[in-house]
Amino acid sequence: MDDKPNHLKPRYAAQFHDASVVAAYGYRPPVPDEVLAVLPGLIRESPANVLDIGCGRGELARPLSARVSRVDAVDWSPGMITMGKQLPGGDRTHLHWVVGKAEEAPLVPPYALVTAGQSLHWMDWDVILPRIAAALSPNGFLAIVGWEVVAPPWHRALRPVIQRLSTNQDYQPYDLIEELTRRQLFTVSGRHETKPVPFRQPVDDYIESFHARKGLSRDRMTAVAAAAFDREVRALCTPFAENGQLAFMTVGEIIWGRPQAPNTQHT
Repeated sequence: MDDKPNHLKPRYAAQFHDASVVAAYGYRPPVPDEVLAVLPGLIRESPANVLDIGCGRGELARPLSARVSRVDAVDWSPGMITMGKQLPGGDRTHLHWVVGKAEEAPLVPPYALVTAGQSLHWMDWDVILPRIAAALSPNGFLAIVGWEVVAPPWHRALRPVIQRLSTNQDYQPYDLIEELTRRQLFTVSGRHETKPVPFRQPVDDYIESFHARKGLSRDRMTAVAAAAFDREVRALCTPFAENGQLAFMTVGEIIWGRPQAPNTQHT
């Protein structure tokens, strides 16, 4: 069994416990509505119970809880879950919040769908994929969900700024789905990419959104590095702003399939 890329190790995942990351998380790009429309259509069995792993503030769990029978939302950051409970839909009676690592948190299977929104890369794949396989109903899917901003005009100039000032200096390019399939932990059944959706964001909010991402937690950067990052990003994006607002397009991708069953896990 080979190891995960170094930039995905637990010491970097732990940054999502940081108070500054929790506070900045709401400035990240919104989930496209099309993602939330597609996910319930992947459910083929009743009851339509969903497990959302690495749920964060419930960007998927909260809206999904209005469309399915039950959502169990698991995250190991107490701050993220506390915030999620306070956001719209966070207090629904059939949305159950669970603080803990997805690899070991108590579950109530079977689940007709398991969702992982921008979170699975941080987990122990050799533990969580077989665990999901055991928790899914016979026709259930694991849906790996991502969404991002279409690269803005200043994207190339921004990359070296992040590389220089990030506290995660171990980053290396990788493809999560390729990694999981190569390790025989996941078989893809289908893919869906959403249409680009426009949204606008103040320059200050855009800058703050980076501090909710890996390697840019204000709690871990020095004050000098954080100020330098903010200043350099502002210089790059401000020429493209109109009335203090930046225009973006977001796209989402859903890749669903079956995780590897425990009795055939690779070695």
